[in-house]
This record gives sequence, C-alpha cells and structure tokens, in this order.
Amino acid sequence: MALITPSGFRDILPHEALVRERISTTIRDCFAHHGYLPVETPLLEVRETLEQGSSIDDYPFQLFDSDGGLLMLRPDNTLPIARMIAGRVSKEDLPVRLRYQAPVVREESALGGQPRQFTQAGIELVGEKGAAAEREAVLLLAEVLEALAVPSWKIVLGSVAPLEALLSACAPTDAFRAEAKRLVHCSDFVGIDELVDATPELAPAASAALKRLVRLSGGEECIAVLDGLLSSVGIEKPLRGTSELAELVGGCRDLFESGRATFDFSVMNSFDYYTGLIFKGYSDGIPAALATGGRYDSVLRNFGRDDVSACGFALSIERLQEVLGEQGESGLVTSRPAAGRPLRIAVPKGSLMKDSIAALAAAGLPVEELADPGRKLVIPAGDVEYVIVRATDAPAFVAHGGADCGICGSDSLLEANLDLVQLVDLGFGGCRLCVAEPVGAHEAIESAVAWRGTVRITTKYPNLTRAYYDSIGQQVDIVTLHGNIELGPLLGMVDRIVDITATGTTLAENNLVAVDEIMSFSARFFASPAAYRCDGRIRALAARLAAN
Repeated sequence: MALITPSGFRDILPHEALVRERISTTIRDCFAHHGYLPVETPLLEVRETLEQGSSIDDYPFQLFDSDGGLLMLRPDNTLPIARMIAGRVSKEDLPVRLRYQAPVVREESALGGQPRQFTQAGIELVGEKGAAAEREAVLLLAEVLEALAVPSWKIVLGSVAPLEALLSACAPTDAFRAEAKRLVHCSDFVGIDELVDATPELAPAASAALKRLVRLSGGEECIAVLDGLLSSVGIEKPLRGTSELAELVGGCRDLFESGRATFDFSVMNSFDYYTGLIFKGYSDGIPAALATGGRYDSVLRNFGRDDVSACGFALSIERLQEVLGEQGESGLVTSRPAAGRPLRIAVPKGSLMKDSIAALAAAGLPVEELADPGRKLVIPAGDVEYVIVRATDAPAFVAHGGADCGICGSDSLLEANLDLVQLVDLGFGGCRLCVAEPVGAHEAIESAVAWRGTVRITTKYPNLTRAYYDSIGQQVDIVTLHGNIELGPLLGMVDRIVDITATGTTLAENNLVAVDEIMSFSARFFASPAAYRCDGRIRALAARLAAN
C-alpha cells in the first residue's frame, strides 16, 4: 500500500521547513517588536460556539466527540481568538495585542486546488478605540511585507460601511438589499448594474451611487468622491464611514503618497463578519491575496461583548513562500511581475471567439494574429499576450494566474464559482440555460419521477443544475458529460438534460423540447481580483470595452 497523505494535506521536509521558519521568524519579530503577545487556541472548536460569532457555511471537517458534541477543525484563527477574548479577557484588561501562527483547514470550491491545510500568521488588536486600531494594523502589515522583501507589494483598502449606509438609506426592499450585498460579495459589477436597472423604484442618485461605489478606486481623492455620492442621497456625514477613512489616510500618509496603499471599494466582502475597514495585501503577479484583514466588531458583539472594537489581519505562509521564490505549494502560479511584461488575456475559442476578437479590436488591441492562430495556444501581440482556451476553462486560467483577465460566458463564470471580478457585459453570446426533454415524453417522465422520487439529468453544468433543483425542492441525480449530452434522454440514460441554447435549433434537431428556463447568459470580461486591483491596464481595458 502506498504511503500517502490525504488529498490537500502534505508533509513538509526539513529544507522547506527551514524556509518557512525564516519567514515565520521575520513575521514574529515584527509583531513582537510592537508588543503583540503569543496565544494558541485549540485545533478543534465547538461548532455551535463559533457560529455565535459569524455564519459558517457547509463545512466538511466535522466530527462528534464521545459526548455527542459536534466539533469542527478551525477554518480560521480570528473566530477562536475572538471567542477566547470574549470569554476570558475582562474589560479592564483591554486593549490586548495578540499574535499567532497556526494551521487552519478549509475546503471550498473557491480555493481552486490550493491546500486544504495552510498556515496563518497574524495579529488581533482588540479594545483600541477609534481608527487607531486600523491604522496600527495597516502600518504593521506594511512593515512585515517590507521586512520580508515581498516584491512590489501593495495594500488595497475598502470598507463595508459606505455600502451599508447606502443600502440602509436607499434599498427599496430587504430582498434588494440582500441581493445587492450578494453581488458585491461576488465582485459581480455587471450583476449590480442589472439589479439597479431592473429596480425602477430606486432613485436615480441612488442608482448612480451604487454603480459607482463598487468601481471606485484610487488614492485619498476617493474619500471626497465617496462623500459626494453618499451626500447625493441624503446620508449625513457621521453615517457615511468616510471620516474614519480620512483619519486612516492621515496616519498612513507615506503609504498613500508612495502608492503602496490605495483604495478599492470592490473590497467589500464578508458583510456578516467585517464592520468597517477591509484590507488585503498583494504582490505583483500573484493572483491571490497574501494577507487579509479588517475591522470585525460584530464578531465580539455576537459573542456577547458590546462596544468592543476589534481589528486584525492574517498572512498566508504558503503564499509568501510562492512570492518569495521559495519552495512551497499554494496552488498558484509562480509570480509574473506586471512591470515590463505583456497583459495576458484568455480568449475563448469556439462560438465566442469571433465576437471576442471584434470586441478586443474595437478596444484598440492588436488582433491580427488572432484571426488565424493555427495550432498556437499562446499568441504574443506587442503589449498583450493572448491565451487561447475553452470558454469553460477561462475562469480557471485567470483564477490560478495563467492569465490576468479574460472573456467567457457568464454561464462558465457561475459554474466555476471562482474568486473573480466580473467587469463588463460585452453584449454578445446571448443564450439560455434550459431544462429539456424528448418531445411527447412529459407525462411518462413525470410519472417516473413521482415513482422514483428523483429526476435524472445529464449536463455540463452540475453546479448550476444542482442549485436550480435545490431551489425548487426537487431531488436530482446528475450525470456530468462534456459533450453530446442530448444523447442522455434519447438513449434512456436519464429523463432530461440541462444545457444552454441560443436558438433552440440543436434541441429541435434532436427531438428535444425546452420545458423550463433557468437563467440567461452573455459574454463577460473578467479578471482576477489581484490583477484588477494592482494592474491599471485591466481597468483601462474594461473602460474601453464598456464604451463600445
């Protein structure tokens, strides 16, 4: 029997452990120099207890102890430390400065091939009043990145407070508010535009503010723009969340003036966790954040400690190994610094390719080599480099650093469910995701489903299909195929198919008829969060594509 480890878990041998130790020592010394004291929390936590602090999605690493209690391996270090502070640190002992380095275990589709177990090193500052905690955390992160000699590092800051204020003042319904927050969490700018345009009861000023807010980025000047957007809908200054941002800039002036710190209000995820500032640390060419942090007062409040501020951040040791050129495995492509290299764009072959080339040409990019690429998969073209991929694979290429940005159908983006920023609806490639069945077979299928208790489906979209049937409360058995899925019901393998159709011609040619429409799609321009927030060429290209 092979002596293997579970998938996503691995051994770290001495030569790599020494590298990690050097990285960890530098981080620890920076934290300790500023008075942060070490703490450790259990690897296992009571799930019900952690859920008091913040919502926890479906999580596979759980077990029952001998007393029947449901335990879970910690998915991060902040929640356990917040739980510890709420239960064991008195008000008189605040503020506290704590540091840690410990493994966490996660399994989400958004991790996209990264390890299930990885190591976080971070700090938590709890009980410091005002914006002082955020300023201290941001400056400390900058000090650590500089001490590690991380190349071309940048800290990108956003805040959930302005969007929360805007939605509280303007959202016409609770459903609108929830959907807007979901779309912002997913970095789906196109979805925000569509939601706003489909809500006529939303005031014009509020519509403009919502669309502009998620795209707002830059330096200190963003604060004045943000104030203008929120004042246009009648939100008073104390409620805008911008005074804290101005105070932060004042305390981090050198970072902003050097361009090491910038604002980007697409960094507004985790609304049930963060309550104000959110910030992420990036390095040029790495498609994921090296560090993530922010203000999370609500977690302490949920644990029963009102009026206690909390701020912190965590660094990924594995991603630092990658960016520093040391041996390690994070599931990411090794750094490709943006300076002096072409912008790499994933271009879909097949039905979307002709219109994609036309859109890129209209945006002013050289596309002559794309007209007849032959068997070439990577095509240099001056300041850009095209990567020819399947449309369904484009999200993975961009999410994992094979390309900076790309074009594909929104169906591929939704099915992949990766951490990407959807920037522009390109206006072509329109199609619908439909449920279809053989002509004249409806009654027989309904009878079989009623007897069996489940509907059998072939599809190239298992995630979207399962989500749809879950939404209507129907049990489904899915057979995933990658082509000729129409054969499934024709050969008696399944009852129906779920597939995209533009005209319905293919369905009709195979004696199939659509019986339900799940959603519609179109082609979109998208990018990795790191590339979008660190490479101005992507924003410029998105603006030109949107203008055509």
